[in-house]
Amino acid sequence: MTYQIKKILEADYGCEERPAGYVPQVLVILQDEAGNQIEREVPDADLYDKNINEGALVYFDEEGQIHKGE
Repeated sequence: MTYQIKKILEADYGCEERPAGYVPQVLVILQDEAGNQIEREVPDADLYDKNINEGALVYFDEEGQIHKGE
């Protein structure tokens, strides 16, 4: 299924330290083809590496990895 990214929200950790080995995550608000919205956490680096921004069409593979759609 293809989704459109409506919003990307960076995590707010306040004054808490992140545990060793933590991979920074962002909350992505997605809208499917039927207009339903869902939220999903994805690694922030995945969005940068794949040049995924708000408004982009994306899909998730069998392992739950995000990919840019067409």
